[in-house]
Amino acid sequence: MSAVGHELTHDHSHDDHHHKETFITKYVFSTDHKMISKQFLITGIIMGIIGITMSLLFRIQIAWPEESFKVFSWLLGDDFAPGGVMRNDIYLAIVTMHGTIMVFFVLTAGLSGTFSNLLIPLQIGARDMASGFMNMLSYWIFLLSCIVMLSSLFIETGPASAGWTIYPPLSAVPEAIPGSGTGMTLWLISMALFIAQSLMGSLNYVVTVLNLRTKGMTMTRLPLIVWALWITALIGIVSFPVLLSAALLLIMDRSFGTSFFLSDIYLAGEVLHYQGGSPVLFEHLFWFLGHPEVYIVILPAMGISSEVISTNARKPIFGYRAMITSLLAIAFLSTIVWGHHMFVSGMNPFLGSVFTFTTLLIAIPSAVKAFNWITTLWKGNLQMNPGMLFSIGMVSTFISGGLTGIILGDSTLDINVHDTYFVIAHFHLVMGISALYGMFAGIYHWFPKMFGRMMNKNLGYIHFWVTAVCSYGVFLPMHFIGMAGLPRRYYTNSAFPMFDDMIDVNIVITMFALVGAAFQLIFLFNFFYSIFYGKKASQNPWRATSLEWTTPVEHIHGNWPGEIPEVHRWAYDYSKPGYEEDFVPQTVPLRDGEKDGGHH
Repeated sequence: MSAVGHELTHDHSHDDHHHKETFITKYVFSTDHKMISKQFLITGIIMGIIGITMSLLFRIQIAWPEESFKVFSWLLGDDFAPGGVMRNDIYLAIVTMHGTIMVFFVLTAGLSGTFSNLLIPLQIGARDMASGFMNMLSYWIFLLSCIVMLSSLFIETGPASAGWTIYPPLSAVPEAIPGSGTGMTLWLISMALFIAQSLMGSLNYVVTVLNLRTKGMTMTRLPLIVWALWITALIGIVSFPVLLSAALLLIMDRSFGTSFFLSDIYLAGEVLHYQGGSPVLFEHLFWFLGHPEVYIVILPAMGISSEVISTNARKPIFGYRAMITSLLAIAFLSTIVWGHHMFVSGMNPFLGSVFTFTTLLIAIPSAVKAFNWITTLWKGNLQMNPGMLFSIGMVSTFISGGLTGIILGDSTLDINVHDTYFVIAHFHLVMGISALYGMFAGIYHWFPKMFGRMMNKNLGYIHFWVTAVCSYGVFLPMHFIGMAGLPRRYYTNSAFPMFDDMIDVNIVITMFALVGAAFQLIFLFNFFYSIFYGKKASQNPWRATSLEWTTPVEHIHGNWPGEIPEVHRWAYDYSKPGYEEDFVPQTVPLRDGEKDGGHH
């Protein structure tokens, strides 16, 4: 199949690229996958700045509740923070927007959008994506979705305020709270656009990997990052449509008088006309996407870590086939565990035990990956550059965050800590911080490929160590206040004397959050400064084996100036006996009697 795709798409590569590119066709409406990946990344970084700023606002509010802060007046205005004191409904709105922006617009787009676009064609040996136009459309619909989501911050009643999970009735009854009005409608429109662009991108990625691999590039010679991105796209195709259906039914309930998710609702003592719906139905639909979504976020980070750890340990990845199998197992299991978010929704205890079983099963492929990364590092010739540090950090946070998932995944143990800060601590470590680390590792590692320059290593070290200390400083204490029963999403706990002792812990957490966020400015400076003034990169700065490092440093349409190289071996021939160099590129033919690593 790959050979046919090769012939069909690659032989006319030079005929149609000689027209002059204008600024608009090169930087704005570009169909070149390398430019689109930069667009996704920079948009993701801007959304990340907004999302992290929001988290600092509500962290300040939790640490020093009901105090007046100038920063609230500046950023929120007198309507949302009269006299510099944050309104309680605005607190909920900021928490909602923070969750939505970070999960969908930063982690999904920053990882999947950026690295699928950059790496899939370069690593499989393709001139571009299967459909360049659909790729471009996917980015512009994503940008439109970002704009619609951000526009809800500027309306009088405030943005959506029902939590990023938008459970009814708060999200389904427009007059419930201020944020249930126009803000919620904009959230739903933005999400529908986001799902459309996600499906466009995912179909493109899947087809490209299946059809456009170069000669000799069998599926078992693909780098693990391509496997991870391909499987991520498959999960997206299966699960995102379910969220779209939930959003459409919610729009029906809000605007057209149906009752899919509502029944027996009283508002200010008045009975509303809704009858016969079920809010738990919405929870099922939401989490059927919501749980695969966390794997859509973490699988690209896992793929990046596999790639970066193997390259910088100068060793073949340990258990290549087991790594692929575990990715496939995680993808399958991720679609049958959604009920663990709903153990306290009154579900049948037998069903709870089924979801407990499938949830604990998912620990097995995750552990396979963790052990294989550790074994790859074992006795390696470790090159400790910033990308490697972030990859190792990702393994650390994935393990430490994953362990608490065993508690939350158990239907009886979950009851004590459900909806407390324990849950926040768990998923921020295992999916938030781990995915961010994967994203940072990918940026440091592939920056020379994207921009032709190197990022500053010493700034990278400072960025990593401060981020690592502050991440644990924020989320480790949260486990303890969660076990003590502190509920999430409360804008102040001053009404509950039993939580008075925890105010000090919340202040410590907020301090770590402020310092950690401040040091992200070092990364931002390093990133944008290096694009223009960084040290010029060589063609293969990390001495890596995969195909993207055989392309010229200057970006050209079609990736390779002449023929596309043929592949003869897997992507992990590091420190192979009998070779002078400690890496053997995939394009080097096998010697007589030499075994190919991926084909045992």
